[in-house]
Amino acid sequence: MNAKRMAVVGTIVALIVCSVVVRGVKAQAGASAPAPKKAEEQFKNIQVLKGIPAEQLVPTMEFITASLGVQCDFCHVQGAFDKDDKKTKATARKMMEMMFAINADNFDRHRDVTCYTCHRGSTIPVAIPVVMTEQVKMGMGAPMKAEGEAKDSAGPSGAQLLDKYLQAAGGAAAIGNVSSRVMKGTIDVGGKSIAIDIYSKDPDKRISFTHLPDGDNVTAFDGHEGWLGAPGRPTREMHGSDLDGASIDADLHLATHLKAMFSQLKVRGTEKVDDHDVYSVVGEREGKTPIELFFDTQTGLLVRMVRFGETALGELPVQIDYADYRETNGVKIPYRWTLARPSGRFTIQVTDVQQNVPVDDAKFAKPPAPEPAKVPAK
Repeated sequence: MNAKRMAVVGTIVALIVCSVVVRGVKAQAGASAPAPKKAEEQFKNIQVLKGIPAEQLVPTMEFITASLGVQCDFCHVQGAFDKDDKKTKATARKMMEMMFAINADNFDRHRDVTCYTCHRGSTIPVAIPVVMTEQVKMGMGAPMKAEGEAKDSAGPSGAQLLDKYLQAAGGAAAIGNVSSRVMKGTIDVGGKSIAIDIYSKDPDKRISFTHLPDGDNVTAFDGHEGWLGAPGRPTREMHGSDLDGASIDADLHLATHLKAMFSQLKVRGTEKVDDHDVYSVVGEREGKTPIELFFDTQTGLLVRMVRFGETALGELPVQIDYADYRETNGVKIPYRWTLARPSGRFTIQVTDVQQNVPVDDAKFAKPPAPEPAKVPAK
């Protein structure tokens, strides 16, 4: 495989492995499980981030890479992440301690100041205001509007916008009748289009197969467990916010469940998303990160969702833009969506959809773990 193809494949693997980042619609019930491990119990040489859940450590590192515009080897020794050989690692620890102190001393321990507050994608914080070279545009990760800044505050309520979206998508009865969905299309990363197949089945089962040159990249959720697979790599289990996001993506009846997700809805007013005039709505959730929803003012359809993944240093945003809505068996679904995060983006374009077709539950079965290698007898 040539270097260019390897780079594209690597990008796809990295993006899809990280393609889900928020808490989901439904709580995962089950037997009591042991208390989750702390970072220092699972990883070596944890000094500043002691006490955080182990599953948050990697997303926290991703928050740093996004904030400073670097990769892991900026601070870590490749293949030996626990080593303290690099000065940048010591500096990073000092910066995290400084950030915690600023928030503790000035903001009642609220995480108002983060790495991104100063770095904005650069290893060296900008100390001098830059001159304006073009019209400023609000983008993903831009601060939410403060109270009182929203336009059209006398417009529809959040509940009314969710109701309008439900009707625009086909209504509760038609959406409730969807028991399965099979989609075929392409995923575009860095200008390369690769075939993808996506299978969904009620309740809350979803699996996608991205057909890479060396084998399939798999992202799966069976309603309880989630996992990711890549050619030549062991299956990776989803944890925490990955599982939560997977349950949102797997919900064939999401439009009927949105109201139940939120403890409070705040309409921020109107703004522009591409060529759409939209209503911006923030849905608050008990003990979970909020979700921002953007509904077309004319059609009522959802054109953007911004979700946030929790880390020890701040929240990582994931923006999903929905387009090319088409009616399929009485419901309107997007045939194209673009998922963007600080580390990259990809677009899926669907070319064929079948609904209410048989999909075997075995399709969503988690592959067995490989047997441990046998130690030869001496």
